[in-house]
Amino acid sequence: MPRAKTRVASRARRKKIISANAGYFGKRKNCIRTATDAYWKSGTYAYRDRRRKKRDFRSLWILRINAAARLNGTTYAKLINGLKKKGIEVDRKMLANLAVNEPNSFARIVTEVAS
Repeated sequence: MPRAKTRVASRARRKKIISANAGYFGKRKNCIRTATDAYWKSGTYAYRDRRRKKRDFRSLWILRINAAARLNGTTYAKLINGLKKKGIEVDRKMLANLAVNEPNSFARIVTEVAS
């Protein structure tokens, strides 16, 4: 029985890593040892930043709501507190969208909360 050769499998593994690193700079794209390190590091960053993205977007929405609220004579904290007291259930993503794209609707919400 002929002996099994692992050349095909090992080449396939290397090819997978090299193709995943296409577009990287320098040795990170074609030297297998450096490329492997870059491949695993990028996976770590991707995992971390999928969770980080949620935080970043929420803070962006809060910034936009606060800026629009101040243009309408109130603050973010007072606006959110007023929304909770009035029982208006609008999430921050929708409020930020209204603040940017429909300032008149946002202004009406602010006046509703202020009264």
